[in-house]
Amino acid sequence: MKNYIIALDGPAGSGKSTIAKVIAKNFGLTYLDTGAMYRMVALYILENNIDFNNVADVENILNNIKVDIIDDKFILNGKDVSLEIRTPEVTKIVSPVSAIKAVRVKLVDLQREISKGKKVILDGRDIGTVVFPNADLKIFLVASPEERAKRRVKDYASKGITEDFETVLKDILERDHTDSTRKESPLKKAEDAIEVDTSFLNIEESVQTISNLIKEKIGG
Repeated sequence: MKNYIIALDGPAGSGKSTIAKVIAKNFGLTYLDTGAMYRMVALYILENNIDFNNVADVENILNNIKVDIIDDKFILNGKDVSLEIRTPEVTKIVSPVSAIKAVRVKLVDLQREISKGKKVILDGRDIGTVVFPNADLKIFLVASPEERAKRRVKDYASKGITEDFETVLKDILERDHTDSTRKESPLKKAEDAIEVDTSFLNIEESVQTISNLIKEKIGG
């Protein structure tokens, strides 16, 4: 198959972006971190003191936002914001920001445009249900909230950020609820998605499991 789409969905902290990066490298795919795209919008809103609860205000500034991904760097209006978009402050508001219909429309259109004519792996929450419902392979990653919180704390620590486990766990549970109950493109498993539980798998084991699925369904 010349070009194909792999959709990798799941809740926060399930390992999507880490696994997708390795898979992309191993299979020579274009990797599109859709969550980072929403984080860039959230960062812009934070930096410009926009009230994300005011949908009209958010809609009015969307044309001022240009997001791009170049060589694994996340570019917001010409500036590399790869570190800034991973802060707890951005994490806290990215879910309500991504629930805004105008934001989703803008970024879904961009995701589809970037993916045209390529072998692509995309990770997010609605890739297999909304962005690419006809994806060639759909995978839904899950892991226990506690395991995901441990991973998030460890990830923050690697960036020099100290966060309390209980606080992170609370944030993850709140985000799960927000993401799965929102009106616009809620987090849910596509009917034809294959579920992979990474709670007791390390990165290498998770990558191997998904690599086997790719070889079986698409070829490698």
